[in-house]
Amino acid sequence: MARTIEIHEHAMDQIEYIRKTMERSSAFTAVPGWGGVAMGVSALIAAYLASLQPSFRGWIQVWAIECFIGILVGGLSLWRKARSIDEPLFEGSGRKFLLSFVPPVLAGALISYAVSHTMPALVPGIWLMLYGTAVAGAGTFSVKVVPVMGFCFMLAGGVALFLPLAMGNLVLAAGFGGIHIVFGLIIAKRYGG
Repeated sequence: MARTIEIHEHAMDQIEYIRKTMERSSAFTAVPGWGGVAMGVSALIAAYLASLQPSFRGWIQVWAIECFIGILVGGLSLWRKARSIDEPLFEGSGRKFLLSFVPPVLAGALISYAVSHTMPALVPGIWLMLYGTAVAGAGTFSVKVVPVMGFCFMLAGGVALFLPLAMGNLVLAAGFGGIHIVFGLIIAKRYGG
């Protein structure tokens, strides 16, 4: 009888190990499609408001506010979708997704601050390229469309690097607005909300 209990416990340990391994290797599917659409709409509004600003300082303040709105909308919709599909946000692939996403975004913020005083026309390109890098990198732990979205942001950022600041605002509208909306709709349709 004792031998049967030992085998049963061993089998249960093995099943638990396999379950945890599969959780760690699975794709993070809580990327919010409708949250991406909402982020895109708020970015289009920000692009319009930024275009009305008479100075670079006013322009960057509008986009800084939009950054916080985007983080809030994206974070809440990510949390909400993860909760609705019972996917842990800070474990397994969700944790890897977030840990891959945050460093390039922080680098973008620091580099943008450093160059905004001397080369403000580079700021839109830096934002889009490093945000795209964050999305593409984190997307390796997600569904296949997410890295593609990241590369689209990177492409838009590469274009923005060679444009004057006034045109950079249009690229930000197309990138943070258009790309988020298009891919948000794709994600919502194919992968749910």
